[in-house]
Amino acid sequence: MKILLIHQNFPGQFKHLGPALAARGDQVVVLTPKVKEPAKWRGISILPYTIKGASSRDIHPWLADFETKLLRGTGCHDAALALREQGYNPDVIVAHHGWGESLFLKDVWPDARLGLYCELYHRASGTETGFDPEFPSKTPDRDALRLRMKNINNRLHAEVMDAGLSPTQYQAGTYPDAYRDRITVCHDGVDTDRITANPNAALDLPDGRTVTPEDEVVTFVNRNLEPYRGYHIFLRALPDLLRRRPGAQVVLLGGDETSYGAKPPDGKSWKQIFIDEVRPQMPDTDWARVHFLGRVPYETFLSVLQVSRVHVYLTYPFVLSWSLLEAMSAECAIIASDTAPVREAIIDGQTGVMVDFFDGAALVDETCALLDSPARRAQLGANARKFAQDSYDLTRICLPRQLQWVDDLARTAPVRHPSD
Repeated sequence: MKILLIHQNFPGQFKHLGPALAARGDQVVVLTPKVKEPAKWRGISILPYTIKGASSRDIHPWLADFETKLLRGTGCHDAALALREQGYNPDVIVAHHGWGESLFLKDVWPDARLGLYCELYHRASGTETGFDPEFPSKTPDRDALRLRMKNINNRLHAEVMDAGLSPTQYQAGTYPDAYRDRITVCHDGVDTDRITANPNAALDLPDGRTVTPEDEVVTFVNRNLEPYRGYHIFLRALPDLLRRRPGAQVVLLGGDETSYGAKPPDGKSWKQIFIDEVRPQMPDTDWARVHFLGRVPYETFLSVLQVSRVHVYLTYPFVLSWSLLEAMSAECAIIASDTAPVREAIIDGQTGVMVDFFDGAALVDETCALLDSPARRAQLGANARKFAQDSYDLTRICLPRQLQWVDDLARTAPVRHPSD
C-alpha cells in the first residue's frame, strides 16, 4: 500500500506509526518542511515542501492564524502536484492537519483516503478557554467568535476527512458530533518496555550533586514552563513545600518558550516571571534545592522520572501530555490536577492522587503525605504502571490499533470534496 504522511514537524505523532508501516512492507512517503533535501529514515522517504510567502502585516488578527495554515496548505499542495506528475498516487494519506498542510490534498488525489490526527477542536467553554481566572481574556464577549474563526481549519478538513484518530477521549470529545463518529480514539502509545523504574538510576544536577531514588526528589516536567501546564501553581507551592521538607530536592524540566496560550508580557518568559515572584519568599538555602534543567536529552528525562519520589503533573483542560503517561510507566507516585483530560489516566487513590488545579496548599499537603508514605508511593506507582501497560502500551495495544485504523481507512469509500 502507498501511504503518504504529512506532518510539519515529522515524525511528531507518527514517530512509531511511520516506521511500523514501512516495516510491514508499505511504501511510506512523507511531505514536511522540516527537511530541505530528500532523506531516508527507517525505510521512509522524506520529501520537502516549501512554504511560499509570509503573513500579511495588516491582516485581521482572527485571520492571521488561518493565513499561516493557508500558506502551508498551498505549499504542500504544490509539492503534491509535483509528485502526481511523477506518477505517484497514494492509497492513503495520514496527516496532522493542525497546521493546514492537508487542506488541498483531496484536490490532488480525490480517490485517496484521508485520515487526520484530530488533536483538538477549539471551544469557548469547557476547555482551556476561561479556565484560569488569573489570565482572563481581554475580549471575553468575543471569545466564541474568535474561536469559531480559529476552527476554520478544522471545519474545512471535516469536509474531506475519511476518518480521524485522536489520542484521548477528552480530545476526541472536543469535536462536534457531526465529526465525532468518524474519529477513533487511540493513543500514540508509550514504550512501557523501555520506560521502567530503575533503582540504580542517577541524575546529575547543575550544582554538581547527584541524586538517586534514595533521595527525596520532587519532579515537574513540561515542554515549556507556562501557565497552561500549571507552572505558576507549582512554583508558588515551593516556599511552603521546601520549608516543610528540608531534605527535598525539586527538579523541573522545561524550556523558556510558550507552547500554549498567551505569550508573557514585556518580552519576559513565564519561567522567569514566577521565579521573580516566589524567590523573595525563600531563603537561599531553600532556593539552592530548586533545580531547573531546561530541555534535556530523552535519556536524562527518563532518569528524572526514575529518581522521582513524587511527580507533579498539572494541566488546564487541554491536550494531555505524553510525559504523564511516561511517568506512570516509570512507576512514579503522581500528584495530578483534577482536570478532565487527566481523569482518563489518573484514578484518585489508585493510579495517583488528584488535587484541585488551583489549590496550592492541597498540593503541598498531598506531596508531604506521599513523601512520608513509602508503601503508598509503591502501591500508587505499581498501579500506575499496570494502567499504562493495560491502556497505553505501544507495541501490544496502541500500535496494533493504529495499524488496524490505517487498514480500515484504506477499505473505506473516499469522501469526495463538496465542490466536486
